[in-house]
Formats: sequence, C-alpha cells, structure tokens
Amino acid sequence: MSPNLRGALLMMVSMAAFTLNDACIKATDNALPLFQLLTLRGIVTTLLTYFLARRLGALRFNLSHRDWMLVALRSAAEIAAAYFFLTALLNMPLANVTAVLQVLPLTLTLGAALFFRDPVGWRRMSAILVGFAGMLLIVRPGPDGFDIDSLFALAAVLCVTVRDLATRRMSVSVPSMTVTLVASLAVLAFFGIGSIGTDWQPLDMRLSLLVAGASFFILGGYLFSVMVMRVGDISFVAPFRYTGLLWALALGWLVFGDWPSDLTMLGAIIVVSTGVFTLYRERTVKATSSDRR
Repeated sequence: MSPNLRGALLMMVSMAAFTLNDACIKATDNALPLFQLLTLRGIVTTLLTYFLARRLGALRFNLSHRDWMLVALRSAAEIAAAYFFLTALLNMPLANVTAVLQVLPLTLTLGAALFFRDPVGWRRMSAILVGFAGMLLIVRPGPDGFDIDSLFALAAVLCVTVRDLATRRMSVSVPSMTVTLVASLAVLAFFGIGSIGTDWQPLDMRLSLLVAGASFFILGGYLFSVMVMRVGDISFVAPFRYTGLLWALALGWLVFGDWPSDLTMLGAIIVVSTGVFTLYRERTVKATSSDRR
C-alpha cells in the first residue's frame, strides 16, 4: 500500500472515530450535565492517552519556553472548542454542526495569511468568501440574528482554528502524544473543577456505555489523526477529512432520524467544494514554487 493511500485510509478512520464520538455524546440527550459528561470522558481518555504514550515512549516534557506557550494556547483553545462544539452538538442535528466544521480548511488558510503572512492569491481568497457564503446557508441567520446554537458552532470553528494554528507553530521536535496528553489533562482539569458546582446525575448502563464509547472513539480519533501526519502527502490526504460529513449524514439519519434540509445540503456542498479547491490551489502553488527553484 502506498504512503498516500495509507494516509487517506487513516484520515477516513480518524474522521469516522471523531464522528462516532460525537454520536455517543449526542445520544446522551442531555441526560448528563455537560461538565459531568466531559469530566467522565476526560478521566478515561487521559488515562488511556497516558498509558499509550508511555508504551510508545512518546512523552517528553523538556520543551522550550516558546513551545510551552504554544502548548498552553493550544490547550486553552481545546477547552473552549470542546465546550462550544458539544453545546451546539447537543442541540443541533449531527450533520448540521459537522457541516459547519467543514469550513475549517478555509479559516485555517485565512488565519495563516493574516497571522503568518502566508501568501494567498485571489483564487483562494475568492474560494474562502464563497465558502463562507455556503456556511451561511447552513446556519441560516433569521431576522433576529443567529440562533445561539449556530453561534456556538461558529465559536467552535474559531477555537479549533486557533488550536491548529498554534500547533502549526510548534517545533517539529515536540512529540504529538505530549501535546495530546497536556490538552487532555487541561480539558479534564477545567471541566472537573467546573463540575463541582453541578448536580451530578447517576449513570445507568446505557449512559455508562455511551461515555465509555465516546472515550474510546475520541482516543482513536486523536491517535489516527497523529498517524496521518506521518505518512503520505498532506495535500493528497487532507481532502479525505470531508468524509466526516458523510459519516455525520449517515449516523444522523440512521440513529437520530435527522436529515438536513436542501439549503443545508447546498451549503455543505459549497463549503466542501471550496475547501477542496483551496487545498488543490495550495498544492499547485507549492509545486510551481518548487519548479522555479
């Protein structure tokens, strides 16, 4: 199997794992307070991440001050993203909130241009604007403004953008498992402290299985997403991120009986198309630059 094909399969498995985690969380149907839910998931995920990282010998904490600052920024963004995304997820159809997240390649490209001065030509900038128009078809602001859950989904996109841009600036010597473990500990600490003021609800067998499933799938998503970064050409592998939307559509229909409206589907198609075009243009620009050298 070629590295590109292996990377594409890993990306698809990663997106499946993340979407299955989302489905487990949504299936709790607000039976557990969000802070309790994330604390329980955080305990299991952190322990599994720690033992896996130790087993692989992938932990190293003697990082530079600059890298520690970036790790801290990434962890803070991870906390905020978890809160906003899961709040939206518990109150919106799975496919809708997943479709909003498909704008991430566009926000990352725009963020890299604004903060890192990465060159972005008029074609990619046009694709970004068209993609944002598609995103508006998904969230559809009414006469009174955005629905609060749509605002939470958009806030999650902003937080994930900050998280990924911070990751991009880290030194290549920083182990991915170390970053993952620190982020998991930060999320656990934040929501664990926050859960002290909430009324914890008892878990029956169904809720226990859902929490365990969410913990297992989120770890799988993290692990496979790390493996993706180590094989294949990123410009080839990255478009397979959009398979997460296919998983969300299938699970939303089969498990929750939800199917997006025609406008939402049109918006999702526009966002995905512009995202794929942006990735294609990035690959073309890099190839042209290499040829000139």
